[in-house]
Amino acid sequence: MSHHLFLLSPTDTPLYSLTHYSSKPTQSTPSPLASNLPSWSTSAFAGTLTALSGASSATQAHHAQGGAVRLGGGQDRHVIQMIANASLDVIEEVMRRDSAMYLKSVDKFNEWTVSAFVTPGNFKFILLHESKNDDGIRSFFNEVWELYVKTLLNPFHTMHTPIRSPVFDSRVRASAKKYL
Repeated sequence: MSHHLFLLSPTDTPLYSLTHYSSKPTQSTPSPLASNLPSWSTSAFAGTLTALSGASSATQAHHAQGGAVRLGGGQDRHVIQMIANASLDVIEEVMRRDSAMYLKSVDKFNEWTVSAFVTPGNFKFILLHESKNDDGIRSFFNEVWELYVKTLLNPFHTMHTPIRSPVFDSRVRASAKKYL
């Protein structure tokens, strides 16, 4: 199971991204896209389906060899980024309705759920995940926010610029391992 974190500035400029692969067990659920299609369509249009659902080229090669296609795998980076960017409008809409910082699940694409956290400075933390874990995600966002504030307090960091600190990265990864 994987998690994808994006930190965005108030102008929606990417500041940091992380892909975390969890070793925690998950329930395997069939893709709703694959279950609604006839069997001939999943074999004839496997490349298109896997591209739309986010499965990797390795999955496509496995399908070409006669294996099953895992739809919605989300291994292609551009598909993950597209899902995160598409959710920005929904996040803005939820922000207008709700004054909370942790917005919970704001959007869904195939099996990817988008959770968001918005700081008082309007920085957006977006997490794409496959399983429901509200308490863990809330704790993860709070810890990442604390780490981000500490980074902003560093006199050598310029605000609204990408974060390239190995210390920040290792601490976010440790937090992801702990909560996700």
